[in-house]
Amino acid sequence: MKEADPERPCAEVPQEAKQAQELRARWAWTEPGVWTERMLGALENGVKGGKWFSLMDKVFREATLWSGYQKVAANGGAGGVDHVSVEAYGKRIGDEIAKLSEALRTQRYRPSAIKRVFIPKLGSRQKRPLGIPTVRDRVVQSALRLVIEPIFEREFAEHSYGFRPGRGCKDALRQVDQLLREGYLYVVDADLKSYFDTIPHARLMKRVQEKVSDGPVLNLIKQFLTQGVMEGMKEWSPEEGTPQGAVISPLLANIYLNPLDHQMARRGWRMVRYADDLVILCRSAKEACQALEALEQWVLQAGLQLNRKKTLVANLHERGQSFTFLGYTFKRTVGQGRLGRWPGKKSLKKLRARVRQHTPRKNGRSLDETIQRVNRTLRGWFEYFRHAHPSAFPEIDGWVRMRLRNILCKRRRSKGRGRGWSHFRWPNAYFAERGLFSLVAARASASQPPCG
Repeated sequence: MKEADPERPCAEVPQEAKQAQELRARWAWTEPGVWTERMLGALENGVKGGKWFSLMDKVFREATLWSGYQKVAANGGAGGVDHVSVEAYGKRIGDEIAKLSEALRTQRYRPSAIKRVFIPKLGSRQKRPLGIPTVRDRVVQSALRLVIEPIFEREFAEHSYGFRPGRGCKDALRQVDQLLREGYLYVVDADLKSYFDTIPHARLMKRVQEKVSDGPVLNLIKQFLTQGVMEGMKEWSPEEGTPQGAVISPLLANIYLNPLDHQMARRGWRMVRYADDLVILCRSAKEACQALEALEQWVLQAGLQLNRKKTLVANLHERGQSFTFLGYTFKRTVGQGRLGRWPGKKSLKKLRARVRQHTPRKNGRSLDETIQRVNRTLRGWFEYFRHAHPSAFPEIDGWVRMRLRNILCKRRRSKGRGRGWSHFRWPNAYFAERGLFSLVAARASASQPPCG
């Protein structure tokens, strides 16, 4: 056997192969079966005229539809107007994928109506409309998104965080924290009124056509925008908006607001946006007023509307002023006057509503089972609000223990409300021994530096 020559240099990875690896790494979230290295290269370098053609064949490819179904199955959700669940659809997925592929290829595919339901809107008597497409339509929308999302993702602004690959609420909140520390303490907290329901179809399609020139793909998007809506026993066709609950809606919503993102960046204003939730952070009151005026003009020209009652300018130099973004309320502490963030009122109200569901006084479950259910709610809530100011947690812990004491009092036929003498009979340690999750303890543990 020939020995290796120690003087001989090690074989290097060819430059082209290295570049291909780096390219794939930058776009690792894309679907490999759709976005080949050649397409990714074109994506980065740009295509002729800036528009993409010949995309429909990638949408109706069975492998793409299969990937779309896997995403739908992972997300779960209820069935649409046909009452077919994700599980039932999956039992005949092979035949369904073949039928969908053929229907899309021959342009005979037509989406079913969307089932419209209304869910409680926290902090309001109004209810939020939610559109539920059929599983079949969700599969097609997922496949369509796999194909066109990278084209637009390349153009999206850095400060847009909602429903984008590798980004989320916590990234947006970190950016807000950073800007506040840098002195951007005049904050425009804006609310777009019924944004998803009021996006003008024609203007939205014009935005899409700036990058996509494939006729069948454009027609497919139009079908999803205008597909019927089944509300109660009546069906109607929307003339504007893209339904919340549809797979393709978040992408279309980001496409429509993308020009606003870039306009704000060009003007030098620090905007942080998560879907239709946005704040603009400025260094002066004058700058904040200018930013709000520019925002109002853009919104009006885009055929949208600002909710004036919920749009404000907060001066965080002063105590007592605050703004709420993605569930957190940003304000100064009462004592030292330092900036911090707390769970917003709506977030606290939502938590209490969930805990109440697990802790009615007439509770037939054992205390241990009740605590287990409460713990699941508390842990999930804490995972999101773990970076809130420590003062936010003691009151919640005390309120949860009060709810549990109410149950114990009721079982002993006592008229007590979990206060007073019940604290002595069932002290805090009593619930800690039974494994009740403590937000205060969890916050203290999370604040400790790692060992070593």
